[in-house]
Amino acid sequence: MSNQIIFYMMGITGGLFAIVLIIYFAIRSKTNTKEMKRIRQLREGTKQHKYSKDIIYQKLYNFYTSIPLFKRYVLKIRRKLEIIHMQDEYKTRMQSSKIITNALGIIIPVTIAVIIFTKSDPLLLVILLLFELFLVETLMSGMVDKYDTKILKQQVDFFAEIRHAYHEFNMVEEAIYEVSQNDELEISVQGQRIYEILISEDPEMELEKYYDVAPNSYLKEFAGISYLTREFGDRTDKDGASLYLKNLNNITQEMQLEILKRDKLDYVFQSLSVIAILPVLLMSPLKNWAISNFGFTAQFYDGKLGLMVQIGIVILTFICYFLTRKIKDTGSIKVEEKDPNKVWQIKLYKKPIIKQGMDLIIPKKNTKDHRIVTKLLKDAASKQKIEALYVNKVLICIVAMIITIVLFMFGHKIAKNYVYTEPTTDYNLLGTLSDRDRKKAMEVTEAQNIVLEEFKGKSNVTSEDILEFLPKTEFYKDADEGTLATATEKIMSKLSIINSEGFKWFELLIAFIVGYLGYCSPTWMLMFQKILRSLDMENEVMEYQTIILMLMKIERVNVEMILEWLERYSNIFREPISKCVNNYEAGAWEALEELKQEVTFPQLIRIVESLQAAVEKIPIREAFDELDNEREYYQAKREESNEKLIKRKGMIGKIVGFAPMVSVFVGYLIVPLIVIGMSSMSESFTAIGTTSM
Repeated sequence: MSNQIIFYMMGITGGLFAIVLIIYFAIRSKTNTKEMKRIRQLREGTKQHKYSKDIIYQKLYNFYTSIPLFKRYVLKIRRKLEIIHMQDEYKTRMQSSKIITNALGIIIPVTIAVIIFTKSDPLLLVILLLFELFLVETLMSGMVDKYDTKILKQQVDFFAEIRHAYHEFNMVEEAIYEVSQNDELEISVQGQRIYEILISEDPEMELEKYYDVAPNSYLKEFAGISYLTREFGDRTDKDGASLYLKNLNNITQEMQLEILKRDKLDYVFQSLSVIAILPVLLMSPLKNWAISNFGFTAQFYDGKLGLMVQIGIVILTFICYFLTRKIKDTGSIKVEEKDPNKVWQIKLYKKPIIKQGMDLIIPKKNTKDHRIVTKLLKDAASKQKIEALYVNKVLICIVAMIITIVLFMFGHKIAKNYVYTEPTTDYNLLGTLSDRDRKKAMEVTEAQNIVLEEFKGKSNVTSEDILEFLPKTEFYKDADEGTLATATEKIMSKLSIINSEGFKWFELLIAFIVGYLGYCSPTWMLMFQKILRSLDMENEVMEYQTIILMLMKIERVNVEMILEWLERYSNIFREPISKCVNNYEAGAWEALEELKQEVTFPQLIRIVESLQAAVEKIPIREAFDELDNEREYYQAKREESNEKLIKRKGMIGKIVGFAPMVSVFVGYLIVPLIVIGMSSMSESFTAIGTTSM
């Protein structure tokens, strides 16, 4: 390269550098103006740190939504959190990301522990890793429930401040507006929304919309009472107290009882879910301990029977963990369920071929069986249609049969594999083989495997055939008669196992039985759900009493309005109450009489009879006068009812939660040690007796 070209390049580079310097100083002079300095000062006060928690969670949210596996969980959590953080996208994203991150913080160590403890058992490892997909969803739901309890606790303080603000302004909407200015609290968002409803042009329609998205029934009650007070005005009770504030106090007492109930249920069930899962993690360590200290147990743990017991305990753990979560359910945030006509079961049912087959199984309308199943669905508060129920039953039946048959075939393979890999020697009652003895025992096993390959699958094989073949092998060519006789006995025993390990007719029968149990399982689940609902019946009726107590002293409130309120907050008795509301205009007395015939709970029947009296005979206030006079009694009874509910759920939860633990220690450790130990001792004594003779 010539010197002239080099000088040209240096000149161009220097010119470009000079241009960059000129641009830099020009921009700097502009940024130092007063206006730019003022903007920088304003930004300094509001600028979020690059690595603050909020920013990190927002970035993690984008990361989670970009991964298909996490995106499903993000959307599921969002649907619940959107109810709490109404239209606040920033908080919804942040808390969704926070919940998933916290769940991963628990799941990742558990996954590492599972891999460490079960790395020697690939089947159990795969099962537990699949189980964790269910566990992570449960953890996330539990964290969302904590947010619901958090907002419930905020409501207690929120309503207390409403009382003070109402004394100051004497206007419902102004009191709510004043207290809702604290943007740091989740409850403030709800307060602002209720304020907007009250001052809107059509508050009644906006209120109906809010009822569909309110986080809990207590906010619905508060919004409804606030609307009625603003619409019809406040009144003073016979003791001179504000009726609005008294109703507010009633709602607060209900919330306090609910918070206490949830806290006690959390305390009772805080470890049961872990106890239900823990036995599955303990199976591999227990198996290793038993084999290392009692070598004779290897024939159980490494054989077919050990596999079946292991699978049974895993299935029991799945069931018990799921039931424990169901029992503990506090009835917190509920997302809107899918349309029963749009679920995948109904889409599958509508396929012509499948529909023809399913119609042969589903009970026909107006038959006794159809009425029984329909009633069970209503009693269990299930929204699914009878067609979806039977699609689930058939699919679970088929899957259960297929899995059972596959497990039997896998068990036969395990049993054969154990024969080919078991060290061939006499086990001691305690301890295991040394490395040297194990090496010798495996040499014997490999030598006998040659004989097994020669005779497996052949019928009518005798001891003489094996005894004649043994000297032809390298290992036994110089063996004495005693060694050959012992080897022949061992090989005959192994050969009988190999030839007998095939799929048998009774295993197919067992598969059909398991399939039938799977077919019945959705019905049993509905029955279990019905039992849990029966525990909550008294609690729901007492909520009805509180609602009536709040409404009965408000002017222009009639029986139909009370029924509409009861329908809005009902869960267990929603179906009959909704039917009564729909039939009310056709005849009030007749609709209530039909409601009384459909419900069987005595306390609810008393409420219906009082409503019938209020329709034609006496005012609502007089019909329910006993609720006001005996308020303290009903409050004490409500507390006692909650205590009984917690004790019942706790008792059922402990039975279900400890079932897998008992099964592991009894069925997977103690029974094998005793049975196989006694069998080994019997064989040892027989061998000693034969030797001494």
